[in-house]
Amino acid sequence: MFNETEVVEILLLGFQNPQILNSVLFVLFLVIYILTLVGNLLIIILVAQFQRLKSPMYFFLTQLSVCDIIISTIIVPNMLHVIIIGGSRISLTGCITQFYFFSISEGAECFLLSAMSYDRYLAICHPLHYTSIMGFRLYLQLILISWLLSCVSSFSVASLLSVLEFCGRVIDHYFCDLAPLIELSCTKHTLVELVAFIIGIPGVGVPFFFIIFSYVSIFITILGISSSIGRQKAFSTCSSHLTVVCAYYGTIVVVYIAPSKRHSFNVNKVLSLLFSMLCPFSNPIIYSLRNEDIKISLKKFLSKSPRRI
Repeated sequence: MFNETEVVEILLLGFQNPQILNSVLFVLFLVIYILTLVGNLLIIILVAQFQRLKSPMYFFLTQLSVCDIIISTIIVPNMLHVIIIGGSRISLTGCITQFYFFSISEGAECFLLSAMSYDRYLAICHPLHYTSIMGFRLYLQLILISWLLSCVSSFSVASLLSVLEFCGRVIDHYFCDLAPLIELSCTKHTLVELVAFIIGIPGVGVPFFFIIFSYVSIFITILGISSSIGRQKAFSTCSSHLTVVCAYYGTIVVVYIAPSKRHSFNVNKVLSLLFSMLCPFSNPIIYSLRNEDIKISLKKFLSKSPRRI
């Protein structure tokens, strides 16, 4: 009764700024996106090419890079289009699809970070049994389970979204997230919210508490090491992962868990840039600066590149 015309397109408003500011943002975000792709692709290439990086931790890292590439690619190119023309239309199907792939990547990253914490737990707390426990079969299973759980949970929410009737046609954002899509619905969406809550809480909370448990055990083990050099070496093997975990869950808390009613639409857009651009951009930098194996492999790769050319 509210809307007799079927909604087939959604208007993304993006950033309502003066054109000159949008032009600056366009160039800035484009540069960040290109560097994000280069950095994450470089991580994947290095792990595939150099023998010193043939370990479970680095294979997990390549999957993390795949997540970052998907998150950036599903959001940033369309966001650039929205910025440069001051708003852009996207089909309703395309909007739900964008949310689906974004949700898959975010969920998989959450599970992969917990798998990486388990890997660090075994390496530091049980070094003698590490190779026998964390074999090829186990870390392959952990990777597949991470992606499978994320795909199934994301599909459950996206499929429920797709059967809703939509009345609104405008999203004051630069990409299609769950909350803005639900706000456009003119039918009851309690089931969607309930399923998202049931899936989201254990999907984020269980890996988070598992990571906390792993690092409490790791810190206890490190504090028990007698030599300062040994403690420093042990901590250096997990410091990069810990930094990424803090950045990832910090953005989730700020954007999704903290009360969003206190934030204006513009503040929410800026905060969303944390996980859509800054985290995928910073992850390769964090691992490159804090990891000696990656730095050595990168130097060898760059030294060989001119010869290939």
